[in-house]
Amino acid sequence: MNTFVDIITTAPVKDAEGFVTHGDTVLASVRAFKEVRNTSAKWEHIIGNAAFSSISAMFRFRKIPDVDVDTTLFISDADGRYNIVSAEDVRGRGMYVEVLAEKTEGSVK
Repeated sequence: MNTFVDIITTAPVKDAEGFVTHGDTVLASVRAFKEVRNTSAKWEHIIGNAAFSSISAMFRFRKIPDVDVDTTLFISDADGRYNIVSAEDVRGRGMYVEVLAEKTEGSVK
């Protein structure tokens, strides 16, 4: 595992007193394998699908109990923030999750 990542949700969260807070909520912090987009045959196969043409990184990490990783979440690491495009169970064994993500670029006004 070569990097630490935070799995983040942006959904509003209600605290114990009933107040709703907006912003980022970290669901989990885990170690993950990160592979940045390159010109290998594996990436050519992934990018060959038009739906995944904007993918810039792939993350693989152990499945987290009680956390369902889906496309509504974000991943944050030392290099920036990534929007999850696809998340799937590796080989259907329930041990690892593979996430295809695109880097989000901030806009300054």
